[in-house]
Amino acid sequence: MDLAERRGLETEVYQPAEDSHVLASVCGERLEDGMVVLEVGTGSGYVAERIETETGATVVGADLNPHACEQARERGVEVIRGDLHEPFGDGVFDAVVFNPPYLPVDPEATRDDWMEVALSGGDTGREVIEAFLTGVGRVLAPDGVVLLLVSSLTGVEEVVEFAGEYGFSAAARADESFPFETLTVLELWQ
Repeated sequence: MDLAERRGLETEVYQPAEDSHVLASVCGERLEDGMVVLEVGTGSGYVAERIETETGATVVGADLNPHACEQARERGVEVIRGDLHEPFGDGVFDAVVFNPPYLPVDPEATRDDWMEVALSGGDTGREVIEAFLTGVGRVLAPDGVVLLLVSSLTGVEEVVEFAGEYGFSAAARADESFPFETLTVLELWQ
């Protein structure tokens, strides 16, 4: 792939930023060798690659964006093109990691490019998170955990309450403040 193609691909794929670094750090501390991990919305594959490198866990990425799948594969990440956790069987993963689209957006706004899809969390910023939480328990192995990044723009308490409706307990594993938001990594378990 030449430089022009690479630059075009990067405008279609969410690239590592503060949220990616916070989530990857918690994953490096919490996950371990021998675990089978799903990273939903893998994007560039940065977090999945760090998990594999730092922990020795086996990681599979999933993303709707075909450009993201291509970029993650270039990093050596095994990736499946699919929506959230839908392509996977029951009870398969020891951990599921997700840096979801969480920015609140006008519900009338169109999501007409891949970057908008990667960033837009609907009217409340929680639409994708809620869709994720309604079914993620299905793919978790017994004693499995979810590591979910949530922004103060989205409402951490609201996410914890919604997760509780689906049988999850929650604990904050990291909080990092930035000028426009605080990022929290929640650990969820059933």
